Amino acid sequence: MDDMDSRKAPRGVRDILPVESWKWAYVLNTAAGVMTHFGYSEIHLPVFEHTELFTRGVGDATDIVEKEMYTFTDRGGRSLTLRPEATAGMVRASLEHGLCGDLSRGQNGKLWCWGPMFRYERPQKGRYRQFFQIDVECLGLPSPVADVEVIALSAEMFRRLGLKNLEVVVNSVGCPKCRPQYREALISHFTSRKEGLCETCLGRLERNPLRVLDCKKPECSAIANDAPAVYGRLCEECAGHFEEVKAGLTRLNFPYRLDKRLVRGLDYYTKTAYEILSGDLGAQNAVCGGGRYDNLSESIGGPPMAGVGFAAGIDRIVMVMEQQGVSFGEKPRPQVYVVAQDGAGSCPEARNAAQVLTHRLRTKGIAAEQDGGDASHAARSFKAQMKSAGSVGATWACIIGPEELEKKLITVKNLQTGEQAPVPFEDVESHLA
Repeated sequence: MDDMDSRKAPRGVRDILPVESWKWAYVLNTAAGVMTHFGYSEIHLPVFEHTELFTRGVGDATDIVEKEMYTFTDRGGRSLTLRPEATAGMVRASLEHGLCGDLSRGQNGKLWCWGPMFRYERPQKGRYRQFFQIDVECLGLPSPVADVEVIALSAEMFRRLGLKNLEVVVNSVGCPKCRPQYREALISHFTSRKEGLCETCLGRLERNPLRVLDCKKPECSAIANDAPAVYGRLCEECAGHFEEVKAGLTRLNFPYRLDKRLVRGLDYYTKTAYEILSGDLGAQNAVCGGGRYDNLSESIGGPPMAGVGFAAGIDRIVMVMEQQGVSFGEKPRPQVYVVAQDGAGSCPEARNAAQVLTHRLRTKGIAAEQDGGDASHAARSFKAQMKSAGSVGATWACIIGPEELEKKLITVKNLQTGEQAPVPFEDVESHLA
């Protein structure tokens, strides 16, 4: 057991500090713009759900349900689980509130959200036990056009963020009609080579042999490379759907690569599966993953409802952008720093006036900061305040001292050029514009 220290965050979670949080805001603002242009509406989901939603929807034989969920019993005796992913919750919310399929009411089933997810797994590069995802779902549309749109949306989000060295990988995992045949072919292949499989894959072999294809261990990967492909075993519907997806991507000039080993780790996936990979993340190199899940609604007790979507980890997106030297835009900073030249406290009126001006600028939509004193709340010197104005990156310094108070002026200094001029108190905003 980890040594417990209430002064430190638990293992596998972290604080998103101001030095990084502005980068997250940039990613989310960019993502929100893409969602608007593609017609997706934002939704906010509960952080915990009934445990059954995940055991029935995600699959009780998946690693998530068997090993990784944070499940607890509340005071009413109900089993609840911190959400390990968002898709099941999205489908539940759509069913509960009728969000899908009524275009006359502006409900087209195109939804997105972002927030924390929780899985108990070994922390590693870009992966935490509390992690944050952007989740996008297109519900109620069985057409392969929806699959192409979701893939195109995710690729456009990364394009606007400026990510480079990315690759779109696609596959089909079939459906309940054709998957049993492929499942038997995989079992036969892996059973004949089972002595070379890792312990985890031996456990998966009977329960979910498709997951063996996804193992990253070298000994299993070599065996999986020789496994039969799904393509010749798809039913007519799945084969036609996959051909339309590929044709749509080609029509939109999206380069992609087929990967017969690409599967998703959750039981609800059918037909299309895809990932966007980064060459800068090592073995765990997916920055985005998703696909179609036409049977998820029925698995949680709802009516038939098609669905396709993806999730992208914000932690990983930021990490890749940092590694690639991608710009996060301009870091937020005050436009103005208000300086009280009060002779080390000999003119409290100057400091009071500085407080009034700072508030006035803020209410006019101008980012402004002022001296807060040191730890003892003593007024800092003029020199110290001007140094702070430069260190926070302010463009202007508005200086108020006894002379300015007497003449009802503000000395406005451009910290980039060094030029300064007296400005009437009532004209400061227009001068800063």
